[in-house]
Amino acid sequence: MANTTFDVTVIGSGPGGYVAAIRCAQLGMKVAIIEKYPTLGGTCLNVGCIPSKALLDSSEHYHQAVHQFAEHGIKVPTVELDLPQMIKRKAGVVEKTTSGVAYLMKKNKITVFQGFGSFVDANTIKVTKDDGSSEEVKTQKVIIATGSKPASLPGIEIDKKHIISSTEALELTELPKHMIVIGGGVIGVEMASVFGRIGSKITVLEYADKLIPSMDGALGKELAKSMKKEMDFTALTSHKVTGSEVKDGKVIITAENKKGETVTVEGDVCLMAVGRRPYTDNLGLENIGIETDRGRIPVSDQLQTSVPNIYAIGDVVRGAMLAHKASEEGVFVAEVIAGQHPHINYRAIPGVVYTWPEVASVGYTEEELKANGTKYKVGNFPFKASGRARASMDDSFGFVKILADKETDEMLGMHIIGPRAADMIMEGVMGLEFRASAEDLAIFSHPHPTFSESVKEAAMGATANRVIHM
Repeated sequence: MANTTFDVTVIGSGPGGYVAAIRCAQLGMKVAIIEKYPTLGGTCLNVGCIPSKALLDSSEHYHQAVHQFAEHGIKVPTVELDLPQMIKRKAGVVEKTTSGVAYLMKKNKITVFQGFGSFVDANTIKVTKDDGSSEEVKTQKVIIATGSKPASLPGIEIDKKHIISSTEALELTELPKHMIVIGGGVIGVEMASVFGRIGSKITVLEYADKLIPSMDGALGKELAKSMKKEMDFTALTSHKVTGSEVKDGKVIITAENKKGETVTVEGDVCLMAVGRRPYTDNLGLENIGIETDRGRIPVSDQLQTSVPNIYAIGDVVRGAMLAHKASEEGVFVAEVIAGQHPHINYRAIPGVVYTWPEVASVGYTEEELKANGTKYKVGNFPFKASGRARASMDDSFGFVKILADKETDEMLGMHIIGPRAADMIMEGVMGLEFRASAEDLAIFSHPHPTFSESVKEAAMGATANRVIHM
């Protein structure tokens, strides 16, 4: 490889990086990908999306066996939690998924370099291996896709034992009696859901006045109700965490509520889930003249950095830190490099929370429309009015909410909390992409009985209040 110059080199093999590499290869380019960890797939496949969903699924099965099977005529005399087996299964899912990415690299003739990539100059990447040795990769263009890492709060250290990140939470083999979660965003409520459903007491401390504050306000309120109903769950919103202490094997977290009063919470372990920060450390960006803005790399609409042959995608650039957003950007950049004219509608990229009930959102929130002064109308349909939800495993919690322009009926947003929300949100994504009206969704024939009928009913509600089943 010493004399090989690649057309494109991708730094980072997460959902943005490996997808970008594959699309570049499909377009006829000679591609290399650099990954510092032994396995491909980045945070998402190794310690993020995939393992967390594996545990979420396992915890939901356990919860159903304990609380719901009997009502369905399924008698299980004793249900015993085997947390180490849950973790073992999760590891197996991760291994199969990361192996799948390695196979795709071979299939697409992409050269993989294992080691830490950093810039020597705009056309040379130094790859430093675990044993300290290094080699250089020559390339015409570079795509930076190094992702993100867990963030913390000033003065609170993640010691990986008492105060942990989501990475350590995914490896716990002993169930905490009381888990404190700092941060009520997506990662916080998902991990709270995993451990709450299998028996931990959960206390969430959130700075905002609701859970999942980046989503439509109605979703956070409904999710809090659901979690309180299903587990030993307390949400302390409008609380600013001010300090931490580990004493006698316990974690003590202090916070200040909106009245200015000091609140103390003691638990067995504290999960720090205040978001993630771009991973741009030690990339040698100073060697090529790229400056970051609060850790993020500034890019043009073409995702091009200030250095013309270098692009950046995913968590290291502006926008939501979502795996599928990074993948879209990976395809986008590959096609830009190939001289094509791709398209991304960032407003139509959905957000999902994989609790149960699931939460999914796309487009404008009601709060955004109010702030913008947009005149809008709302269609709402509760799952308790859905025959399919009642026939399922008591999946009648939640609703579908559709926002549409008051004058034109153009769909502006869709927000769902309920069963299969992550899958049903695609109706909203397609509606936004095609600039559909609420009436367009309302006139589509939806199969009966399905959860998706609730989307049709909500759309009917936004169109001259034509709801049938409520």
